[in-house]
Amino acid sequence: MAETADTAKIDTRDLVPWSTHVLVFLAPAAIIYTVFSIYPLIDTVRLSLYTADANGVTHYAGLSNFVTLLTDARWAGPFWNAFRNNVVFFIIHMVVQNSIGLALAVLLSLPSLTGRSIYRTLLFLPTMLSVVIIGFTWQLILSPLWGIAKGALVAVHLGGWFAPWLGLPSTALITISLISVWQFVGIPMMLIYAALLAIPDDLVDAATVDGAGPWRVFWQIKLPLILPTLGIVAILTFVGNFNAFDLIYTVKGAIAGPNFATDILGTFFYRTFFGYQLQPGSPTMGATVATMMLIIILAGVLLFLFGVQRRLRRHAF
Repeated sequence: MAETADTAKIDTRDLVPWSTHVLVFLAPAAIIYTVFSIYPLIDTVRLSLYTADANGVTHYAGLSNFVTLLTDARWAGPFWNAFRNNVVFFIIHMVVQNSIGLALAVLLSLPSLTGRSIYRTLLFLPTMLSVVIIGFTWQLILSPLWGIAKGALVAVHLGGWFAPWLGLPSTALITISLISVWQFVGIPMMLIYAALLAIPDDLVDAATVDGAGPWRVFWQIKLPLILPTLGIVAILTFVGNFNAFDLIYTVKGAIAGPNFATDILGTFFYRTFFGYQLQPGSPTMGATVATMMLIIILAGVLLFLFGVQRRLRRHAF
């Protein structure tokens, strides 16, 4: 009887198809992702193809909103200014943040380094903090009135170097970019650090036996093997920077001053969609700006995946 009962239980389980288990487990995540990501994305693209009259009634307009955004003097100037600033924002992160992250990851991967876990935690800690906290803290630090930055430079006889960096159009964007680098350098550091730890010790030992020094081991053994990870870091940096909004909004507000010197696509979209001060909001033009951001991000990601990442993988393997 016991064997018959066990057989019945097994047969009952076998009646449930494997695809049903997969569907049950994936359905909640798929539903949430569709409702909160895919549907808003599709509806934003749809809204960008419409325009609203004085009564707020929308009418199909095709691509006229995109033509207006790219050619009309009222919209084209702010859009291209935000796009240029976004490119600068991305380049600073790409060069400074990822280079520092690579250097820190290499140092943390050294077997002779003591206290690696402590350094790793301290370096990654700013990434876990709120962007609002980071923004207000650095505003206080760099303030010409009560900030400690001026006093610190005076203490090391570099007081002449101090300037209201957040208040000058020539330095505001660079300063905010470096604040963002300071906060998020832990992300590329940890990704590259994990890739370095995954390199087999046999390869490094064989190169060392053959007479290769640490510098040569890094350039000819480790670096080619982590190139795919560096590609992933580059893609994440690109997507994150062209979606950036919160830090600049926290430090400089929606107006992204001074004189729109820190205005990027995220803040430009916010003012366009919701309106700000004397600028009325336009959901249709805001959706057009958001769609242009989507097109830029997709174009950059596809270009990198098909033009660069494949070559990196062939080079690595």
